[in-house]
Amino acid sequence: MSVGWETWIGVAALVVALVALVVALVVYLQARRAGRRMGRPARRYGTGLGPREQDGPAERLVAFVANPSKPGVTELRSTLVEACLDAALPEPLWFETTVEDPGRGQALDALAAGADVVVAVGGDGTVRAVAEAMAGSGKAMGILPRGTGNLLARNLDISTASVDDALATVLSGHDRHVDVGRLRVDEFAEEPEPGSEGARDVDHVFLVIAGLGFDAAMVADADPALKSRVGWMAYFFAGVRHLHGRRTRMRIEIDDAPAVETRVRSLMVGNCGLLPGGITLIPDAVIDDGRLDVVAIDARAGLVGWAQVFGEVVMQGIGVSSDNLPARAGRIDTSPARRVVVEVDGTAGEHVQVDGDLLGRARRVTAWVEPGALVVRSA
Repeated sequence: MSVGWETWIGVAALVVALVALVVALVVYLQARRAGRRMGRPARRYGTGLGPREQDGPAERLVAFVANPSKPGVTELRSTLVEACLDAALPEPLWFETTVEDPGRGQALDALAAGADVVVAVGGDGTVRAVAEAMAGSGKAMGILPRGTGNLLARNLDISTASVDDALATVLSGHDRHVDVGRLRVDEFAEEPEPGSEGARDVDHVFLVIAGLGFDAAMVADADPALKSRVGWMAYFFAGVRHLHGRRTRMRIEIDDAPAVETRVRSLMVGNCGLLPGGITLIPDAVIDDGRLDVVAIDARAGLVGWAQVFGEVVMQGIGVSSDNLPARAGRIDTSPARRVVVEVDGTAGEHVQVDGDLLGRARRVTAWVEPGALVVRSA
């Protein structure tokens, strides 16, 4: 039996992807070892002066908005209080999230109590909820990442492994104005359940990536128990089940350009581009450039197309262009945007997610950017 050209292209793309992945891993490990050889000092908690330093008041009130469902978070309280006192700061405020309110209300209470820095202690959902309250406030949001993906922390180079290092960033880092993405579901394919995230008639903040299609279905199917055991790899296992899913016809309107119709596996709107595992999905995405990046991912010919998509992601992450690959069965197309409207063909719609929080199945969404709307304490 002869082997078709599609199979050979898929095999070649998979080999290139694996080689590129090994190269990226080697470069990463070398850079990490180099950093260790430089003898970077262990970061402690600083003086508590923060970015205002000698020109402003030294006593700045810190508030922690903590997700108690994350392992070890409740036990962190005494450590965080002691760290603030050691840094000559007032005793910090402590708020815990609930199922009904994952952080927005607590962050608003912290601001009303006079907090200068409000710290999200939890995963991406907690960070996003706190950011909804903090956007436009002019006050700084800190992050103590304790979740599965910790995507915003990774993109801001905040330690996801060391509480000490992350807390040092909170107490003595610098303030950075970053863009905020917002997404509104204009038309649901099916009415969300009362009280669900998508049922709220509001514009939903996202700081990293919002999406429709494959990526949202992957989030929807990720096993919570598996997430607690293997972390972000649980999303990979969920994604495998959707590799043979159907392509979706979408109508995409970016800024003032004429709308285009296309078939894709996934349509994402990114504010920054680094994913877990050191994977760079959107190389040109910058979190404070005043724009979003619309990413259309398509894969045909089954695993052949997905192999090419994976290879392209890995290669672009290390600065290698794949634009000249012939007969591509999988591709990633990216376009900058300040505003994008997406309409999904058919009555079933597609799953839609914002930073890993599901909103339901949608037929039409609008997303836009608010440049520099959020102040984040970064490294």
